[in-house]
Amino acid sequence: MINKLLISIALIGLISCSSKKTTADNIQRLKPNIIYILADDLGYGDLGCYGQKRIKTPNIDKLANEGIRFTSHYAGSTVCAPSRSTLMTGLHTGHTTVRGNDSQGLNASDTTVAALLKQAGYYTGMIGKWGLGEINSTGNPLKQGFDYYFGYLNQIRAHNYYPDWLLRNDDTVHLNNKVKYAEEGYARGVGGISTTRNDYSHDLFVNDALSFLEKNQEQPFFLYLSLTIPHANN
Repeated sequence: MINKLLISIALIGLISCSSKKTTADNIQRLKPNIIYILADDLGYGDLGCYGQKRIKTPNIDKLANEGIRFTSHYAGSTVCAPSRSTLMTGLHTGHTTVRGNDSQGLNASDTTVAALLKQAGYYTGMIGKWGLGEINSTGNPLKQGFDYYFGYLNQIRAHNYYPDWLLRNDDTVHLNNKVKYAEEGYARGVGGISTTRNDYSHDLFVNDALSFLEKNQEQPFFLYLSLTIPHANN
């Protein structure tokens, strides 16, 4: 399963292979740089490149036309957290640690694609919505093979595009937004709506991703860009 996962990600990735001499540095550069972009709650039928006619998706359609369009690259589950766990570990939902959208995160014994790529000499980054473990748990992305992280750890918080704070590695990044948190239900004290909106999280994510690419262009890298778009704040 892990090998199939790596193949799928590598095919989607951005390939960077340029060398003239067979040196150790050039061999390292021959490794493909990998960017995996995940859109949350986006079905294949929502895109023009798969036949959808009502909503225009020209940039994604261009990627499909100039690259590869997959017809057997499926989500691992019908809900968020176990689907992400399947993506990261290559295990189906009968074996993966995360079975539902609750507080359960990845265990220390889990092996992620990021950990495997890190062992292979890649610098690994995760930007956006994680949903597989909180900051003090074994599911923290920094404990699951990622060298760098910026975004939401909690998937309920990620439904708000104008949060009052995000995390960069283990540090809190305060934003110029004000949030009214839910007082009841499953999102109590975690999910919320913004009453003042200034800093849009996904603008920050894209800028951070571009910075990540710029800083790491001279070494093999894996960037998992996990966007909440177009998920609703429910």
